[in-house]
Order: sequence, then C-alpha cells, then structure tokens
Amino acid sequence: MNFAKLMMALLLGMSAYAAEPELLEVRRIWDRAPHNAFTDLLHHKGEWFCVFREGKAHVSPDGALRVIVSKDGTRWESAALITSPNADLRDAKIGVTADGRLMLNGAAALHDQSKARHQSMVWFSKDGRQWDTGQNIGDPDFWLWRATWHEGRAYTIGYNTDKERAKRTIRLYRSDDGARFETVVPDLGIKNSPGENTLRFLKDGTCVCFLRRDVAPFSAQLGMAKPPYREWQWKDLAVRVGGPNFIELPDGRFVAASRLHDGTVRTSLSWLDIKAGTLQEFLKLPSGGDSSYAGLVWHEGLLWVSYYSSHEGKAAIYLAKIRIP
Repeated sequence: MNFAKLMMALLLGMSAYAAEPELLEVRRIWDRAPHNAFTDLLHHKGEWFCVFREGKAHVSPDGALRVIVSKDGTRWESAALITSPNADLRDAKIGVTADGRLMLNGAAALHDQSKARHQSMVWFSKDGRQWDTGQNIGDPDFWLWRATWHEGRAYTIGYNTDKERAKRTIRLYRSDDGARFETVVPDLGIKNSPGENTLRFLKDGTCVCFLRRDVAPFSAQLGMAKPPYREWQWKDLAVRVGGPNFIELPDGRFVAASRLHDGTVRTSLSWLDIKAGTLQEFLKLPSGGDSSYAGLVWHEGLLWVSYYSSHEGKAAIYLAKIRIP
C-alpha cells in the first residue's frame, strides 16, 4: 500500500471512530406490575428473551422473576413467571448452557433470615416457557450475580451480603453444568463493599471483570486474570456505577452499561477501555430516578439494550436500539 492509500485508510478509520453513536429507538415493553426492574436480555434461536423482577416495590416480599419473549423485539408476551413463597426473587440473568439449555439465575432474599439472608438460585428450560423448580447454587449469603459461559464452563463472581457493607468480600465460582458451582478463589481481595459485577472473556482467554463498590470512595473496579483465573490485577475506574454490564463489539471496542451517579442519576452507555482502565460516557438513555440494570446484545449491526427506569412514572422495562459507527 502506498503512502496516499495508507493515509486514506487511517483517515477513514479515524472518522468511523469519531462518528457519534445514535439512539435509533427506545420503547417501553413492559409495565404490568407496580414495579418492574433489573433486566437481562438474550437472543436465542430466533427469539428475544427479556427477564426481570416484578414486585410491589423496589424491595418487597412478593418479588418474582418474569420472562417475556418476542420474535421481532416489538411485540412481547409473557412466557413464564417464577415465584417463591419463601423469598423475594431478584436480579434475573439469562444465558445458554454448554448443552444448549436456557439458564436463569438470580437470588432469593429469604423471608426467614434465621440461618441466612440470601441464597442464589438457578432454573433451567428448553424453550423459555417451562422452567424447572429451581435449585440453590453457591454458598448461603453469597450473591452469584451473573454467570458467563466460556469454553463449556460457567464463571461467576459471588459477593457476600453481610449487613456490614465494609465486611463484604467477593469470590470466584466455576461450574461445568450451571447447577453445581465450586469455589476457584475464595477471596479476590477487593475492599469497600464489592458487589454487582459482569465477567467477559477475551479471545486469548483473559477474563475481565467490571465491578461495583458500595462503600466510599464507591469507585468501580476493573479486574483482569489469565487462566486459570487465580491471580487478578485490578484498576480503579474512578466512577461510581450501579448494575454494571459490558459487551465487546465486533471491532474489539467495549461498551459498558450502568447507572451513573455524577449529577443526575441516569442509565448510560460508556466506552470501557480495559487497557487504560477508564470509563467514558457517550450516550445517556432516556432514564432517571430508579433505573439501570441493563441487558446487552449485539444483533444485526445494532446494540440492543434492555433496562428499567422510573422517569415516566413507575419503574418500567425499556428496550433501546443503538447504531454504533
């Protein structure tokens, strides 16, 4: 390639990165319960699955996990409602196991807290309509927040739910089937109340963690580890977040979704630079107040984002489509 062609290629590349992401569409897709919140999103075998919690309030004893489905992302219908007489079910996350089953995990905030406050749980389904009765996973009072599959295994970080936030710790779990989780690292060594998190895996097998913290200075953490994921390096992102999630785009960039607290509380998309350890907001979604907990899917050249927000009244479920040059 001669010099002129090389410069043109570089300029075209720079212009593509300089172009602004565009919010193409956002619509409310569910608001039937008094409070609808904490979403996740999956596209599987030609269908969309959105999962979230329904209840009377942000925290209430009647919390249940709703599964809704759609062929086109526009018309949605209920597929299932998972309930418990003994707990408030919270923070639904959906994925696909190594053998092709749908896997729904969440946590039960127990009504009887004489032995434990929380118990993580998992349910399985072949079609998203009929789910099994569920089973406990992990250790009592460790909230296994999101399971991510890599090379036939599920990995998740569970955070301790001790009433004293300053005493909370996180540990790394691994499972071959999504039902039986073993501890890989009992304490990852992060202080200041580490909590909600998402794991993603790079092409070389490196595991990346985007982690929330709930005690001052509140700044989110970015962790990285090579197989077998026992030794971790952490960077401080210097931003307070809620409901952290992120996704790798086809061109290798990373988009993070989270609640941001600087100024007006909102649900936003940000560029996550895993090398520099920075988080830079680029698009505020229509949101405010009680909001965030996004699901992320890259589909047919667009970023699809499920989230919840109370900016139009009660907390409802929204779906956004974003074009990212």
